[in-house]
Amino acid sequence: MEQIEINSWETLNALKASATKIFETIGDVDTDEQTSVFCCIEDDYIELYYNEIESNYIRHFDNDEEFFQFIEIRKNELDDENFHQADYYNEDNEFGDENSNENYDGYSISDEGEEDKF
Repeated sequence: MEQIEINSWETLNALKASATKIFETIGDVDTDEQTSVFCCIEDDYIELYYNEIESNYIRHFDNDEEFFQFIEIRKNELDDENFHQADYYNEDNEFGDENSNENYDGYSISDEGEEDKF
């Protein structure tokens, strides 16, 4: 497992947008001050970690077994109630409910037009 510190949420958002699949979103920046997005970009298993207080980072996992084990660890750290499993994933790389026309991002990082403060 490798980890790289990232200063900008814009970088994390760009990586999230390029994900081929998002497996889980755990936590909520607004209530927990942190969010982990577990995704796959091509053949790489990645955690995108957003945090309002501490450092943000990208964590790359060596294999899918290590990746899925870490998802369980993160769920336990952040409380099982605050995660969203990507049961339905639309072609625009957004979460969605297959019974509605609404998209769900799983968390809100900042309001549109509001600048991130670090």
